[in-house]
Amino acid sequence: MADRAMDLSGVPKEVRDQLAELDLELSEVSLCGSQGVELSLPDVQLTPGHSAEPSPSPEAPGPSTSSAPRSHRGHRSGGTRDDRYRSDIHTELVQAALAKHKEEKMGLPMPTKRRSAFVQSPVENCTPPDTSSASEDEGSLRRQAALSVALAQSLQSPDYWINRSLQGSSTSSSASSTLSHGEPKIQPLPQPSTAIVDVLAHLSRLDLPPAVKGMSRGQSRCSMLDNTADGVPVNSRVSTKIQQLLNTLKRPKRPPLSEFFLDDSEEIVEVQQPDPNTPKPEGRQIIPVKGEPLGVVSNWPPALQASLARWGATQAKSPALSVLDITGKPLYTLTYGKLWSRSLKLAYTLLNKLGTKAEPVLKPGDRVALVYPNSDPGMLWVAFYGCLLAEVIPVPIEVPLSRQDSGSQQIGFLLGSCGVGLALTSEVCLKGLPKTPNGEIMQFKGWPRMKWVVTDTKYLTKPSKDWQPHIPTANTDTAYIEYKATKEGTVMGVAVSKISMLTHCQALTQACNYCEGETLVNVLDCKKDMGLWHGVLTSVMNRIHTISVPYAVMKACPMSWVQRVHIHKARVALVKCRDLHWAMMAHREQKDTNLSSIRMLIVADGANPWSVSSCDAFLNVFQAHGLKPEVICPCASSAEALTVAIRRPGARGAPLPARAILSMAGLSHSVIRVNTEDKNSALTVQDVGHVMPGALMCIVKPDGPPQLCKTDEIGEIVLNSRAGGTMYYGLPGVTKNTFEVIPVNQAGAPIGEIAFTRTGLLGFVGPGSLVFVVGKIEGLLSVSGRRHNADDLVATALAVEPVKTVYRGRIAVFSVTAFYDERIVVVAEQRPDASEEDSFQWMSRVLQAIDSIHQVGLYCLALVPANTLPKTPLGGIHICETKQNFLDGNLHPCNILLCPHTCVTNLPKPRQKQPVGVGPASIMVGNLVAGKRMAQAVGRELGVVEDQDLIRKVPGVAVCTSTCLQLHKRAEKITAALMEKGGLNTGDNVVLLYPPGIDLIAAFYGCLYAGVVPVTVRPPHPQNLTATLPTVRMIIDVSAPSPAQHSNKRLLLVQSKIITNDLPRKRPPQIYKPPTAEMLAYLDFSVSTTGMLTGVKMSHAAVSTLCRSIKLQCELYSSRQIAICLDPYCGLGFVLWCLSSVYSGHQSILIPPLELESSLPVWLSTLSQYKIRDTFCSYSVMELCTKGLGTQTEMLKARGLNLSCVRSCVVIAEERPRLLLTQSFSKLFKDLGLSPRAVSTAFGSRVNLALCMQGTAGPDPSTVYVDMKSLRHDRVRLVERGAPQSLPLMESGTILPGVRVIIVNPETRGPLGDSHLGEIWVSSTHSASGYYTIYGEESLQADHFNTTLSFGEPQTLWARTGYLGFVKRTELLDSTGDLHDALFVVGSLDETLELRGLRYHPIDIETSVSRTHRSIAESAVFTWTNLLVVVAELSGSEQEALDLVPLVTNVVLEEHHLIVGVVVIVDPGVIPINSRGEKQRMHLRDSFLADQLDPIYVAYNM
Repeated sequence: MADRAMDLSGVPKEVRDQLAELDLELSEVSLCGSQGVELSLPDVQLTPGHSAEPSPSPEAPGPSTSSAPRSHRGHRSGGTRDDRYRSDIHTELVQAALAKHKEEKMGLPMPTKRRSAFVQSPVENCTPPDTSSASEDEGSLRRQAALSVALAQSLQSPDYWINRSLQGSSTSSSASSTLSHGEPKIQPLPQPSTAIVDVLAHLSRLDLPPAVKGMSRGQSRCSMLDNTADGVPVNSRVSTKIQQLLNTLKRPKRPPLSEFFLDDSEEIVEVQQPDPNTPKPEGRQIIPVKGEPLGVVSNWPPALQASLARWGATQAKSPALSVLDITGKPLYTLTYGKLWSRSLKLAYTLLNKLGTKAEPVLKPGDRVALVYPNSDPGMLWVAFYGCLLAEVIPVPIEVPLSRQDSGSQQIGFLLGSCGVGLALTSEVCLKGLPKTPNGEIMQFKGWPRMKWVVTDTKYLTKPSKDWQPHIPTANTDTAYIEYKATKEGTVMGVAVSKISMLTHCQALTQACNYCEGETLVNVLDCKKDMGLWHGVLTSVMNRIHTISVPYAVMKACPMSWVQRVHIHKARVALVKCRDLHWAMMAHREQKDTNLSSIRMLIVADGANPWSVSSCDAFLNVFQAHGLKPEVICPCASSAEALTVAIRRPGARGAPLPARAILSMAGLSHSVIRVNTEDKNSALTVQDVGHVMPGALMCIVKPDGPPQLCKTDEIGEIVLNSRAGGTMYYGLPGVTKNTFEVIPVNQAGAPIGEIAFTRTGLLGFVGPGSLVFVVGKIEGLLSVSGRRHNADDLVATALAVEPVKTVYRGRIAVFSVTAFYDERIVVVAEQRPDASEEDSFQWMSRVLQAIDSIHQVGLYCLALVPANTLPKTPLGGIHICETKQNFLDGNLHPCNILLCPHTCVTNLPKPRQKQPVGVGPASIMVGNLVAGKRMAQAVGRELGVVEDQDLIRKVPGVAVCTSTCLQLHKRAEKITAALMEKGGLNTGDNVVLLYPPGIDLIAAFYGCLYAGVVPVTVRPPHPQNLTATLPTVRMIIDVSAPSPAQHSNKRLLLVQSKIITNDLPRKRPPQIYKPPTAEMLAYLDFSVSTTGMLTGVKMSHAAVSTLCRSIKLQCELYSSRQIAICLDPYCGLGFVLWCLSSVYSGHQSILIPPLELESSLPVWLSTLSQYKIRDTFCSYSVMELCTKGLGTQTEMLKARGLNLSCVRSCVVIAEERPRLLLTQSFSKLFKDLGLSPRAVSTAFGSRVNLALCMQGTAGPDPSTVYVDMKSLRHDRVRLVERGAPQSLPLMESGTILPGVRVIIVNPETRGPLGDSHLGEIWVSSTHSASGYYTIYGEESLQADHFNTTLSFGEPQTLWARTGYLGFVKRTELLDSTGDLHDALFVVGSLDETLELRGLRYHPIDIETSVSRTHRSIAESAVFTWTNLLVVVAELSGSEQEALDLVPLVTNVVLEEHHLIVGVVVIVDPGVIPINSRGEKQRMHLRDSFLADQLDPIYVAYNM
């Protein structure tokens, strides 16, 4: 480490403690300075005309309200506070803001985190814990908000809003903050132990959408949870936290700045109406401000190179630059003679020694990168002036640290736009650059190919005697290019012409009154900005001796620049606020320091609004060491306009410049108002002096046309000067908008013909033409029409005692766009020793403080592990890279808090449901409903069913390994066993518990032969008995015909071993034949996606009709072979497996889906081997093949697998077709010969097992794109593919023969037009007879199976499928030659989420969530007490868990206009899925509320 090189043995212990503290601080603090985010100092306000009192001795306690005496600071504990390091007033106002919230007694629910998930990085990779003063609360280290007392409220004169007296300000009279570590912390208050369901009674007060619509069938479902109240565990940890969250959300939301806008169904967001109470500017139009004339001096050189030539010849021994070593002592001094001769050598080498005379590598006007570390300014000076003499254009850039270095790619963009192909560097720097294994310089990401040239003296060639550099008079050719980073992170090069460079040096010389031979101490980076303009260019023009104090020196010895001023009697010092702060902290024991020689202390970031306290505090400490108050000179600058304004040093004893105390509320509306009411939101700013000599300045509106502002309005400063930049090199389009601005007046007419340059600074002109800057455009966050400065928010966050939680210099504030507005995000680095509770408390307090002081809500607050935020080359936080990591999900926070409920105030009003009822407008006229075609579709005629006696139709065709004859004989044996052993009566229920196979089919027909009713049940899974056994037990309990039979064990379980090993040899005496076709054939039990177990009764007539319908649709003749890869226990899977092949006589190859787990290609191999034309599968089978075999198609092809024989592959499901999955399957296996037209879907429901199935004769299934916004309103509006908010939907298959469907309003029960979404009703002879039981609610049977329309066709009986969909007539023709009516299934009615008065389908939200990040394997959503809960399975590292929370919240807000209440991150496989591949969302909900998920992380959004 650099600081270990110093001999500190003789230094007092107290100073060593200070230096240890400073070493840590220097590694923490944002050092780039260009952001205006600097450390501020103790709150010291000076009354103009009076000097500050000398600081009291360190041990003397200052006036304080704290009762505890201050202990000696030999080794300070983390619990003490030091008044010298506080911004008292700001800490007080944060204290006041938090006090309000303390009274509210509202606790925020802490997130739930798996303890093993996040282990802090090892100590050696983290910044070590503090050992001294950096572990104290030093208050807001950059914020100064002075109180204004008795200010005039009139705005007629600017003097009223400029505070010249600064009454009421003091150096140490502030009260101690309640946030100090000595005070008890605000803990989350205990919540009443009410079950979460009790909160529902109070939800009417919540500013939340109406309750989720009750499920018509799910309400009667018995929950499998024990000890619950209404299905919710009373003592559930999760429930308590959701109750806490609901209580938090009950607080009245801050009213938005404009009224809620209405959703006009076409456009989501209307233009917000302006708030009539918004303050508006009232002054007159501003008059452009002129700087003093640029003096004409006879001996000014014609070009800057001429100055160097002059001093190199006449003052060769005069020192030009002194560089300090790591201990703060002079390392070497570069004289003007050496600087001239070395620059000359370099110029000669560049022009003559690279390449050949015929093909030189460089020619005048080429651009060259200068890559030198800050610790070696001497080499940079030589390279810069060498380039000027060679007439090539230098482009100084930072040293790239690694290939993936933050901002490296953006630097590459700069080099590319400037056409740079050559880089100059030093030998030491070149050795330190990252190399490839063969020793070459690595190709940096985004960089053009670079040729590297070392410029150390030993490699330079002395020019021949006849060679002289060409030094033309300064003209408009580019002299050098200075890099500038935009808010978005793009790095552009500002070109400065030779005449601009010279004029700027002249203007600085005049404004700063530089004299020949002076000494200047420069602490700034000499590659750009003030460090370059003063320390490299103007200093050479005036033969100034510059003493450069690099960053590494400051890190080791923070007082080094003050010591240099004292030793060299320097007249000028060039610093930033951070340098003032560090010097002030390290000034103890430096009794002999004398700063009386300084005539000008230039504060480069004096435009930062919070610099005022830094300047005052530094003066307060060092006035006793000879520092004069009038020498402090803040200035304002920008990369485009160079120096904008600088305060001239005042005369001895003259009154100090003015201060403005402004209302933050006014500033957020760009209006200057005196702060007279709310002292908590005042901003004190100091002037930055007058505009530069020879310049003309205006204030224009930052947005839209450059219209001149009024005198009491904040705007962007624009400057016309010969001394500014000329363009963004290589970017003419952007240049025009910045460098060629012509201001216009209120009428829109140009005020003149001269062009101005935008500076990017926001400010106003005060009395006496003084310039005030209140912020930068790049730090501006525009939220709901109000502007907030990122620096101000950082300062407020830092005032909330961050010391034990975060590193105070490592905070990034930026905005992200979410739902048509900017949202503020705060990211900070958390200390390794901070506890979860401390971090959460700090985040909660920051939210409250910013809400109270700035009247703006934070969208997200994230804490990341120490040393993980991307850094700029000088150690500051790289804001753009941090923002990009946040948006990409690469931030990896260890704590996160989102507050979308608080800050998203521009959602549309919830839709008010219209009263339902059938009015005159609904009367049906012919085939039209309300002017639209009625939404109905009919399958072709079924014809006469030849034989309804299913069990006697036994042709001798092979069924897998058994012919129907063998199956018949086996079934007869089972019938005999049942009659002999069972003692069963006709119509009794028998549960069949078999694995998929021939035994299951034989047992089924055996039951039919015996006249008993079979109930097929999937056996419990041996590896997962706890989850699967309850369902088996429930079916057995429910299917018992009566309690008496159940108790007498009259119900028989037919188990494979018993039946197979002990079948009687004899045939049964007779085979039962049902007296009527309406008799019950079997019971079909299934668990729906809502978790409800339902059994439906299938009659013999329904079974025969269904089999015939499928046979006709799919042309299943006896000569056909089909492959079935479905579960054979319920629904259409059971019909195809056990019934269809026996009825139609075709051969079936049965493949249990479980077989795919052990042999994935078995299904596809079977299709290829037997040349199968028709196959049936489930979505789970298709997904297994897509994920497992998608990458192995080449290998399968090599094995000879060919799917070109497949004519139809039908996916059997009770859900919306999964378009993405079917398309992926078709594309992946296209190489194996699979036709893209082969894959289609079928649709069935509980009431009718098969409504649609893609047949051979019908048209191909059609796909439409519907507008999601309309769909939420139950309307169907077709849009073009690729339209925003469009949802692709695929037809669910052709309507089966004998089936008729109609779309009905589920509430009015009236038919709907084809432009509406409604419930699908079906009329068919193969519908089920009714529910067997739904836990005693037999009334539902009539409602779902034998219901009629409220008007239209009262005689037709319909069955309600419980699914929402619509019918669209297509341009295609069906088999009869008529236009084809396509049925589109959208989703289950029971599963829809009714939020904000709109209808949402879970699958749509889940699709958005799953594609938001590569690590989300699966997701599921449900609602609970009006909160939308999103569960996401994390397939990546647990480090990424918290990255998903903002991404999920964002995508749901953006695409669905909903606020997520809870985000749950779980392991893969946690979301329960049934045998058909459908998510069991209600089971998931119950598990979550019972705290059974073992989540990785649960985030409760505020």
